[in-house]
Parts: sequence; C-alpha cells; structure tokens
Amino acid sequence: MNILISNDDGYLAPGLLALSQALSSFANVTVVAPDSNRSGASNALTLDRPLFVEQASNGFYFVNGTPADCVHIALTSLMQVRPDLVVSGINQGQNLGDDTLYSGTVAAATEGYLFGIPSIAFSQVDKGWMHLDAAAQVAAKLVKHQFPELGKRYLLNVNIPNQPINQILGVRKARLGKRHTSEPVIRMSDPKGRDMYWIGPPGGVDDSSFDTDFAIVANRYVSVTPLQIDLTHFEQLRHLELDSL
Repeated sequence: MNILISNDDGYLAPGLLALSQALSSFANVTVVAPDSNRSGASNALTLDRPLFVEQASNGFYFVNGTPADCVHIALTSLMQVRPDLVVSGINQGQNLGDDTLYSGTVAAATEGYLFGIPSIAFSQVDKGWMHLDAAAQVAAKLVKHQFPELGKRYLLNVNIPNQPINQILGVRKARLGKRHTSEPVIRMSDPKGRDMYWIGPPGGVDDSSFDTDFAIVANRYVSVTPLQIDLTHFEQLRHLELDSL
C-alpha cells in the first residue's frame, strides 16, 4: 500500500511524525508537507510565486506553499507511483463543523480526493498533542479498514479526542455541526500607529445535536464524517428564474 501524507502544521509537527511512523509500519509512505504552519489556508494554491521542494534529514519533503500545493506537487511531479491513499494530519486541534471550510488539514485531503484518490484528514480535538500516541493508533486502524463500503473515491474528516486509547469509547459516524458567526477581528496599533488586525476566534457551537461531530467527540468517541465537494444549492437551482431577464 502506497500512502501520501501531508498536513498544515508544517513538516516539523509532532502529529505528522506520529502519523508517518504509525502508517509506515504497514505501508510505503511519502511525506510532503509545508515548510511552516499553514493553518487556515483552506484549498488555496500558490499561483503568484514559484514553489521549491526540499528534503529534510528524516526523508520528509517540505514545500514553501500551502497544504494543497504540497499534495498537488507530490501527485503531479514527485511521486513515481500513484498512491492508494492520501492522508492528512494529525492536526493540532479540531476540525469540526464549519471549520472544515477553512482547514488546511482537510484541504490537503481534499486535493487528493479531487485527483480521484481516497483521502482522510485526521485531527485531535484539543491542541497540545496530548495522547498523540493514541490518535496515531486510531488513525492506523482506520486506514487499515480502507472503507470498502464507500467505493473507490471518498473524503473523510476524522476527529479524535485527546484521550488514552483505553478511554476512547469507539468510532461513530457523524454529520457536520454548525457554529455561530465568528467573533469580530481584533484591532491593534503597530509601533508606527497604523491599524493592524488579527482574525478573531471562531464562533461558539450553534448545532451540537447528538448526531453531529461536536457531540460525538464530546462523548469521547472518534467522529468520522464523509465530505463532498459539490457546492451546488439544488433547491435554489430548481426555483431560479432567468428566462425573463
């Protein structure tokens, strides 16, 4: 089994190393990740400057670009054999509900999916890398499962509670929950008196019903959510009237 691994925390992130070690025990892995933290990069591709690929002493490749750049370059240039699976993570912090739209972790997996390759994004719910060994074990078990019931092409978003392996109660399928509107930006002044802005924190949870990813992980289960890319609003499409314009 050939697996491409990427992330958005950068090639030095503990989660990337833990995931690589867990999967390399039963698969051939290639790691291509950003040269620095690119959290929140979403699906952006870098088109305004050249990208460079370098290799670290541990064999990981790193790119001065986004997570999507890394997977794109790996699939179209670096890898001689098309991978059987693209895996992203393990991210430091949750990618639940609306977070998936902004997540570089999910974006790396999405890029693989767009190339027709089954792809999985893994995240730990809380930051700090606590019980990362357990998260790596969960990731390895899910990769080994291979999800034959989903067909040849799927995109999964997986969130793992920061718990010892014996305190994770199981794995549950979940739909995405929803957040309230994000908090306002934080405005400050730089040393020259100019206004500068930091993006504020995400909004609080709005929909955490029992079947959402928010509720599943809060109850110490691993949440698994199949994602799709078609953004067409079919209900509005049926009602859209353009003949009179």
